[in-house]
Order: sequence, then structure tokens, then C-alpha cells
Amino acid sequence: MKRIVLGVTGSAACFKAVAICSELVQMGHEVHPVLTPSATRLIAPLQFSCIAGRRALHDEWDPVDPAGMDHIELARAADLLLVVPATANFLGQAAQALAPTLLGSLVLAMEREKPRLFVPAMNPQMWRNPGVARNVATLEGDGWLRIGPISGLTACGEEGEGRMAEPVDILAEIEPLLSDGA
Repeated sequence: MKRIVLGVTGSAACFKAVAICSELVQMGHEVHPVLTPSATRLIAPLQFSCIAGRRALHDEWDPVDPAGMDHIELARAADLLLVVPATANFLGQAAQALAPTLLGSLVLAMEREKPRLFVPAMNPQMWRNPGVARNVATLEGDGWLRIGPISGLTACGEEGEGRMAEPVDILAEIEPLLSDGA
């Protein structure tokens, strides 16, 4: 069993994060959902709380930890950080070590030796933006692993690379990191 922090950002693809959360829990993992404020405008934290069996965190000013250190405690306890979907905004903030949200603070507190993965989801033109490409390169240079994006129909109705990978494919890619030997 692994302790997984599941970061969820404000993308139309965040509904897929619910399926990933459910599968990880069914596989016996301890999942700690952390949503950005933008994600909570698209999907209810309560849905993640019910599936994960623990409170989904989304407001760093409403901490579970009495000392207000949820980001530190979660980062220390986590075996893996999976951000799905990862928006262009999240990628830029993470690449520049900015922490305007609880998830951003947690990202900064996460040890480099622990697996950190992001699964991009955005409009194809946004994905091709040179600034996004620089941020992705920075994150990968810092040891982050990336899954996707894939080509297909995106939420805006455009076709191209930028569509979030499917939950089954994401789970298959992270499976080696979830095995007991990892």
C-alpha cells in the first residue's frame, strides 16, 4: 500500500481524476486528494472525500493539521505525488516554485527523491505554447515524470495534442511506482 497525494487542478478533464482516485483506493492505496480552488469550481471536494475515505483538502486557510501544516505533513507522509489534470497554470507555478495554493505549497515541500508526476490537459494551442514547453522542460529537468498529453478531441472542441491521457493508461504507467518494491 502506498500513500498517494492526488493533486487536482481546474481543468475540464478533472472528472477523470475521480475515476483515478477510485481505482487507486480499490487497489488498496491511501489517497489524499488536494484540489486547487479552481478545481473546486468544476468538481466538488466532497466527491473525492467520499471516494478516498478522508477529507479532500482545498483551502490552505482551513487546515486539518492543528498547526496549519497540511502541506508539510502530506509531503512527508506521501510516497508519490500525482497531479491530474495538470493545467498550464499549474505547470507554470510549479516550474517557477510559486505556491499560491495548498497544492503549490505541497509541491514545494515534496522531497525530490519521491516520485512526482503530472498529467497535462489543455487546449492544443496552449500545449504548443513555447512558455508551456519551457515549464514542462523545467519540471522534467527537476525530476518530474510526465504522462501525456495525447492527441484527440479536447474540451474546447478542438482536435490535437493536449487531451489528458485516459485513467486506465495513467494507472498502467504509474503501476511500477506503486508496487511494493518501489
